[in-house]
Amino acid sequence: MGDMSTAQRILALVAAGDGQVVAEPPGTGEGFWVGGPSAVFRDGTYWQAYRLRRPVDNGRGYANVIARSADGVHFQTVATVTSEQFDSASLERPALVPLADGTWRLYVSAATAGTKHWWVEALDAPTPAELPEGKRTVILPGEPSSVAWKDVVVHHNEGAGWQLWGCRHPLDGGDNEADRMTSHYFTSDDGLTWDEVGAALTPTAGTWNARGTRIASVVSEGGQWIAFYDGRASADENWHERTGYALGRTPERFTAAAGPTPAGHTARYVSVATVPGIAGGLLGAGCRVYWEASRADGSHDLRTAYVPRPESDSQS
Repeated sequence: MGDMSTAQRILALVAAGDGQVVAEPPGTGEGFWVGGPSAVFRDGTYWQAYRLRRPVDNGRGYANVIARSADGVHFQTVATVTSEQFDSASLERPALVPLADGTWRLYVSAATAGTKHWWVEALDAPTPAELPEGKRTVILPGEPSSVAWKDVVVHHNEGAGWQLWGCRHPLDGGDNEADRMTSHYFTSDDGLTWDEVGAALTPTAGTWNARGTRIASVVSEGGQWIAFYDGRASADENWHERTGYALGRTPERFTAAAGPTPAGHTARYVSVATVPGIAGGLLGAGCRVYWEASRADGSHDLRTAYVPRPESDSQS
């Protein structure tokens, strides 16, 4: 299947550590990470939001950056959202969504200080530069004693409504069990009030994703849905996930199909920005892929690679 070959190509380049660095970590060593990208291609421009992080004792996830690029490689910062604005202990991966009326929305994952609880808010503004001062709406509040939500992937298609895949962390097993994760599917009419459909991707016992499955991006092609996701086998692999992909006949349920990327090398948060083509979808266009990858010193950088349409070998 053509869509499978494209997914395999993406997984292979992430596994190989190929690609160009588009953002440097904010320091050297373990815990200094830049990544968690959410990328879109809109009106000839690449846009992305990503997370900046320091070690746990030095600020954790302290900012979400919104940036733009003409070529998908060289980005200019447009705006920055900080953890202080949310009175949050840390920010995680954002989700950037352009709306049909020309306005923009940023979904922000924020941590409650002194707990394992996370919640998700939406920021709405006329332009990306105005998002830090945008209108705030809590969309997934979670519950401090039972569940945390974070790292959402959000699609908005005119005529098809809103879709969200969110990472669920159960909190009822205590702090030592709060790293467990599954991905759940939601729908909405406005992207602010969401209805949970159910679990979309769950761990498989005895495998590399036995401890958690976090959907990082979703694309569709020819009636098939492809979800790139982060997985880990144990609590020791928290923050050092690897990438695989899963397939589904619908967007609400996926089955693991390929992966993982090599052990000992973090590769996570794959985000696919599809470039429009005549045939549409993943096969009828090129796509630029972004992901977070580890360096030898323990820091993480943000990388990209372009996957051209199958009938062309040209690069963007």
